Amino acid sequence: MNAPTWFDNPAITVELLPSLGETIAMTAWSTALAILLGLPLGVLLYVTRPRQILAMPVLNQALGIITNVGRSIPFIILMVAIIPFTRMLVGTSIGINAASVPLTIAAIPFVARLIEGALNEISPGLIESAQSMGATPWQIITKVLIPEARGGIITGLTITVVTLVSYSAMAGAVGGGGLGDLGIRYGYNRFNPTIMLITVVILVVMVQGFQSLGDYLVRKSDRK
Repeated sequence: MNAPTWFDNPAITVELLPSLGETIAMTAWSTALAILLGLPLGVLLYVTRPRQILAMPVLNQALGIITNVGRSIPFIILMVAIIPFTRMLVGTSIGINAASVPLTIAAIPFVARLIEGALNEISPGLIESAQSMGATPWQIITKVLIPEARGGIITGLTITVVTLVSYSAMAGAVGGGGLGDLGIRYGYNRFNPTIMLITVVILVVMVQGFQSLGDYLVRKSDRK
């Protein structure tokens, strides 16, 4: 009788590729929604500061508190705490659709602060020059702030994607699907270190790939 090989293991032959697809899908959807909501929030955090182009100190303070509260909650606790909201939104509390809800909520304040940090690097003189030429706040945001902070924004979004990959694996511990779920079910619960190792290696390769892509896009944006 031949010894069993990797290809006799259903975790590898049947479930590995679907789990990888689930992780990529969770990361992609969460990143897209986090950018859609986090980018405007980050810009607002910057432009509503005192002595900025849309100075609103009260609004800025309120947005800052909300953002800080969102960032202070550990992801695993956030997942459990918003289960009723997740179930109301997508009709279930397990699977990749359910996992995408806390992933997005966790990423929005993270993206917002990274965007704000990228905008902080812009010289105030550029904004003053645009104002002296009669540019409106919207024109300053779209023609000065975002283009000038492009490299920093891409770096921040790369960090977000890498973080969401690790969060998506964490989501697998509570039925979120993806590689984390595969590693827990086959690697941990069934005492199969090979599956756990394969899962970790794939996650490392994914992170390295996203980071390399982000670095390339930053270098390309800096040459423009």
